[in-house]
Amino acid sequence: MPPCVTIGLENLEHGFTSTLTGRRLGLLANPASVDFRFRHAVQVIQDLFPGQLTTIFSPQHGFYAEKQDNMIESPHGREPELGIPIYSLYSHTRIPTAQMFANLDILVVDIQDVGTRVYTFIYTISYCMEVAARTGTPVIILDRPNPIGGTRVEGNVLKPESASFVGRFPVPMRHGMTVGEICRFFNREFQIGCDLTVVPMSGWKRDMYWNDTGRPWILPSPNLPTPLSCMVYPGQVIFEGTNISEGRGTTLPFECFGAPFLDTGAMAPILNRKVAGACFRPVCFQPTSGKWQDRACHGFQIHVTDKTVFKPYTASLLALQQIIKHHPDAFEFKPPPYEYEYDRLPMDLILGDPALRTDLCTMADIRDIQARWQPELETFKAVSRTCYLYD
Repeated sequence: MPPCVTIGLENLEHGFTSTLTGRRLGLLANPASVDFRFRHAVQVIQDLFPGQLTTIFSPQHGFYAEKQDNMIESPHGREPELGIPIYSLYSHTRIPTAQMFANLDILVVDIQDVGTRVYTFIYTISYCMEVAARTGTPVIILDRPNPIGGTRVEGNVLKPESASFVGRFPVPMRHGMTVGEICRFFNREFQIGCDLTVVPMSGWKRDMYWNDTGRPWILPSPNLPTPLSCMVYPGQVIFEGTNISEGRGTTLPFECFGAPFLDTGAMAPILNRKVAGACFRPVCFQPTSGKWQDRACHGFQIHVTDKTVFKPYTASLLALQQIIKHHPDAFEFKPPPYEYEYDRLPMDLILGDPALRTDLCTMADIRDIQARWQPELETFKAVSRTCYLYD
């Protein structure tokens, strides 16, 4: 039975075939690029436009999403059935070359985003859009749901001096847009100027979370295995910039976090009193890879009890502040490199503003921190709404 939400890949054959027929096609995709019958976009496009697919591109983690962590590059390859090249855009370059575009007339993008500023897929698309603008190549985005909804927007807007591959443009941590919408936003607000078309979804509404769509979840990267991991990710990703395990190497990446030295007894009452819509349950886990590999870690699993009021970014900022407060000697910020930045502190890149790290370390009230970022957040909301495609 078809799901209640139909994605761009499934709508491609309705009103767009004349644009693509007879043209050489490129495709940016990964394992999550499937329709409701679990057919990959490569197969769907090959069936609709036989022999026209000439080039494939893959984002971070690889075309098969086999690479687990940051700065683990994927090699170029060839698609085994069609024999066409697969260019990795997480290899010696994150930016496609003009030569990679030489054998295509139109670039089709079918990528599942997760609604968080630091998730690199949207910046891979933005680099492709820039090259497409220079080479006169039209870009067609096949839209997909934002798994954490389109009504909640949260966090500080990235400062330009903190721009990196985990934040190219000034957007908040939780941006509330679909991949098609945010690409429209990038194209217009940052003067990319490519010939951009979005094949929209049918049936998706802004207040929908993933479980409302009726669609199966296909993990877009190895450490976002469930819609719940996406729900906490806008906050839990900040622990990548610390010596706190963000749950990599466990069966609950990003849903749990901790370290051998964490005093959960001191932190639990504060977190559970101040965070609405979630329970921080003390746990013990032992990562099989990554930080604290084979060491027992004390920490928390986040159970989201009401996603409509839970603020993942604010909750994790509070958790980080409590860790700093209770473990001043054991806690550390992770040194560079991080996502190909070799000088700046990873935490500053993730937070998007070094002043925010200072506020957390000096124990500024989280409510005051939120109040300071609210004006720029309201401005972003007003501008980004003009790029919305859905009610």
